[in-house]
Order: sequence, then structure tokens, then C-alpha cells
Amino acid sequence: MAEATTLHHDQETDQHLWEGGRSPFKLGYGKIMMWYFLISDTFTFASFLIAYAALRFTAGAAWPKPAEVFASVPVPAVAKILEKLGINPEHLPLVYVSFMTFLLIVSSYTMVRAVQEGYRMNKWGVVKFLFPTILCGIGFVACQYYEWSHLIHSGMTATTASATTKVLNFGQLFFVITGFHGLHVTGGVVLNIWLMVSAANGKFDKVGHYEMVEKLGLYWHFVDLVWVYVFLCFYLL
Repeated sequence: MAEATTLHHDQETDQHLWEGGRSPFKLGYGKIMMWYFLISDTFTFASFLIAYAALRFTAGAAWPKPAEVFASVPVPAVAKILEKLGINPEHLPLVYVSFMTFLLIVSSYTMVRAVQEGYRMNKWGVVKFLFPTILCGIGFVACQYYEWSHLIHSGMTATTASATTKVLNFGQLFFVITGFHGLHVTGGVVLNIWLMVSAANGKFDKVGHYEMVEKLGLYWHFVDLVWVYVFLCFYLL
């Protein structure tokens, strides 16, 4: 009898050992993995921007001026409206990219609100704030499309320099870095659409938590933060 009791106790002890310990920092596995991904992605963007800085300082005064490269509003419909108002759309430095930045700032706010509603287990609140987040993301990607089209039409590509840029490396770095960031935004929009549909269908109410909203919120804020550095390097300095 004593041997059976001892054997049963040993089995319970072994089972307890395989249950695992407490999660570090009280974070779930998915959230920890998201942080790992964001940290690794940070190194990728940092490598791109360091390469940009090295090539820029090597070029010296020959490097193109952002106020000249990004001086126009590339959306035809908007340009026509500005012309009717007596404003030259070809001489509005950084106005267009400032609007793009504004879209991401607004999307960060609405994403924060979606996470807050997730903590409250309010699925329609999550849907309500994810919708404008998605719209801002789509708007940003659309703006980037018009900007790229305008720059390519003016002669700046990954293999050629325009009359304004003159430096080939500028176009190469611009399309690679902003394209990589735009790919992240596009991926974030797709994930947020899935998140909104899943929340509306009650998926997270069944699970019992809205941690997925917080995890994708981390990703979205990371994308917005990276844009700050891209904006600083290409459009301001």
C-alpha cells in the first residue's frame, strides 16, 4: 500500500514538472514571440538606415535636397483642385508626405482605442476602432503608390537618377526602404481586416480574451514608429 502511494506521488510530481513555469513578465507565448519578431525586424530596418547614412555622408553636398525631390503633390485630382485655388502643386515641399504621416498618427490612436476596447471585452468597440485604422493604412499605401508613380515618371528609379536627384543611390535606397515599410503596412492592413472580421464574428469572446488585438497593436505601432525614422532620413535631413 505504501509503495502504491509512493508511486502515485512520484507520478504527480513528474506531471507537475512538465506543466512548465510561470510566463516571464506575465506575458503570453504569442506576445513574447511578437516582441521577438519586432526586435529582429528592428535590426533589419536599422541596417537599411545605417546603409543610407553611410552612403549619404559619402556623397556629401551632391546628395539631393528633400525639399526639391518631394516638392509636389502627386495626386492628379488634388493637384487640379490646388491649381483652381491658385496654388502651385509643384511647389509644396513635404506637404504630401506630412499628410501620409498624419494618416499613420491617426491610425496609432485608433489602434490604441481598439486595444482598450479589447480589454473591456467589447467586440463592437474593437470593430469600431479597427475600421478607421484599416482605412488610414489603405490611405497611406495609396498615397505611397501615387508618390512612387510620380517619382518614376520624373525619371527616378532603382537604376536611374532624375534631374532632381542626380545621385543613383538615393533612388535605390528610397525604393528599397520605403517599399519594405510599405510592405509592412500592407501586411498590417490585411491582418487588421482579419482581426476586425474575427472580432465581429465573436471569435475572441469564445476564447475569453482579446490578446490578439494587443499583439497586432504592437505590430502596428512598430510600423508607425519605423516611419518616423524613414520620414526623418529621407524627407527632412
